[in-house]
Amino acid sequence: MSTDLDLRRTQLIADAYRVADDVLFPAASDVDRTSSVPASHWTTIAEAGLFGIAAPVDAGGPGLDFGQVIEISEVMASGCLATAFTWLQHHGVVIALATTANQRLRDELFAATVAGRLRAGVAYAGVVPTPPRMRATRVDGGWRFDGHAPFVSGWGIVDLLQISARDVDTDDVLAAILPIQQPPDAITVTPLQLGVADATRTVSLAVTGLVVPDDRMVSRVTLDDFFANQNTGVRINGTLPLGVVRRCAALLDVGGHPRAARALRDHGSTIRTALDAGLTDAATLIAARADGAQLAVDAAATLIAAEGGAALLRGAHPERLAREAAFTLVAASRPQLKELLVDRFSAPPAARTP
Repeated sequence: MSTDLDLRRTQLIADAYRVADDVLFPAASDVDRTSSVPASHWTTIAEAGLFGIAAPVDAGGPGLDFGQVIEISEVMASGCLATAFTWLQHHGVVIALATTANQRLRDELFAATVAGRLRAGVAYAGVVPTPPRMRATRVDGGWRFDGHAPFVSGWGIVDLLQISARDVDTDDVLAAILPIQQPPDAITVTPLQLGVADATRTVSLAVTGLVVPDDRMVSRVTLDDFFANQNTGVRINGTLPLGVVRRCAALLDVGGHPRAARALRDHGSTIRTALDAGLTDAATLIAARADGAQLAVDAAATLIAAEGGAALLRGAHPERLAREAAFTLVAASRPQLKELLVDRFSAPPAARTP
């Protein structure tokens, strides 16, 4: 007999399909045109419980298995890439709060982030390169953050920002969660205009002398442990191109091209399996992530070819999806992925097949 928890998980997945297909996708062209996600989207997502999908059972969450989180993320990406990309950042903060040793911070923020009453974003890319772009120096009662975060999404949408930096003494990765509705003077914000998914409200942050008290710190891990956990992030990021593929296949079906739609779904299923296998093998994961991005580009090209000249009209679904496919080539990328894609797209056509 199904338990209440099983029913809750089933309902979350069903609601993700409903929200993506009935709410996000019909508005995706307007979101793209206006560079703005309507507030009603966030309300709908919150009411469906989709801000809390990463919360574990022992913290009051649904306890979805990883495969279910992946399915929901992929479906949401098929609805509206800008909305889904902004929403995806939130779950890293939910996980950080669920596992933090800072009980006061958890008590203050966790329930509200799970419910979507507080929306959260992240700025951790500054710790990925060596030397890092963001450093933290110990001061009395806290840490001083200095550096640069080149791409931070959700500015003006999210209420909280998880910002990460490397300790100047140990190279450990530290993370703090800050309210940013009124950003401190130590943060200089430069808006970025994107050619696709501009509704993510992506900015560049320059941080100079930002003092963060200890009671806002959410985690500290060694650099090795930080990179050991990156496979999970790359796998979740792999839902973006497969979301584009899902939408292209659905539109091909509607347009009378079921064979092409079926072929794209079959390719996507193969890549999805490889992405899952790559959770324990970084090389396999990066190769599968490249396959996914390549398939998204090919899926959008297939849809444009099937649609004809109307596909080139600004605001048409194929035109937008082609730009969204391009977005998946670079979103949350890594140097290895970049080089692999450059090699793939510059190779003779016969050598490009995944």
